[in-house]
Amino acid sequence: MLPPVNLRPSFNITRSSHVRLTVADLAESKNFYVNALGLVVSDEDERTCYLRGLAEACHHSLVLELDEEGAGRSKRIGFRVFFDEDLDIAYEWFRERGLPAEWVDLPYQGRTLHVSDPIGTPLELCATMETRPRLHINFEQYKGAHAQRLDHYQIFAPDTYELCAFYSELGFRNSEYLERGDKLLGAFMYRKGTCLDLAIIENTGPALHHFAYTVSESRDIFTACDWAGILGYGDGVERGPGRHGPGGMLFAYLRDPDGHRVEVFNSHYQTIDTEVEPVRWDAASLSTNARWGLPALEKWYFEASPFVGVPQIPPAEQPKPMSLERFLLEQPIP
Repeated sequence: MLPPVNLRPSFNITRSSHVRLTVADLAESKNFYVNALGLVVSDEDERTCYLRGLAEACHHSLVLELDEEGAGRSKRIGFRVFFDEDLDIAYEWFRERGLPAEWVDLPYQGRTLHVSDPIGTPLELCATMETRPRLHINFEQYKGAHAQRLDHYQIFAPDTYELCAFYSELGFRNSEYLERGDKLLGAFMYRKGTCLDLAIIENTGPALHHFAYTVSESRDIFTACDWAGILGYGDGVERGPGRHGPGGMLFAYLRDPDGHRVEVFNSHYQTIDTEVEPVRWDAASLSTNARWGLPALEKWYFEASPFVGVPQIPPAEQPKPMSLERFLLEQPIP
């Protein structure tokens, strides 16, 4: 069972927007994201690199921040709101519920609000950014996998239902969901009219499992893997290419030089109409593949980037997914 959704929330979050990560070597991380994934540098200095996809007009969707001692952690995941006044409403909404809310000044963004959800996931809300020309038809500038735009995040939470209820109050709807019996284990939630902006999976959290970029052509998923290998990141091709059950898209997951996980995939179906019901998946019969392909390695299910300064909480019951290691162990010996 899913929690009820508030279709007229107090303020209007429109989409997943940008993610901030800490890295140990800015040049190495930039090499991975520019030359393997194909992102474009909007601006950079000696400690920060701002990147965007080829189809993105807003200044950045990925911010890499140098932190030699604390690399491999996530700082914040960002969402856009529609109007600047939505930020003022959001500030009061979070404060009334005893949740952190603080105004910050950041380069290349309009007014920005830092808030946290009930488990401590650090969120960044803004209504505007500086813009740059889209480069999606500048084919002569293409590199790597030609990543087009940031699409979604997946986070871990110790109780999927409780966090799903929180985001449902903010107007997030479910396209699909994962249950074992009547226990909600995974919620695939959206705001922008495709099937995903935020996935919540029950596990030790909060932590960022992955963030995902779209590609225009399915072959670009293989190109990401090829360029990762060419550039010396081949061991970081962690899962795929494959096809998901939930969502149905083709995908590959790669780990960057600091262990952050990024997905490249071809795009989603539309979910704009209110009469469309979410699709239920049975966790007992699902390895998140669609009809073919081996399960993921165990580390894909359990490893994630912790958030800076946020304590993690384990779930009441540790998940036991069908990992590749378990699958091979349980296969009968001919």
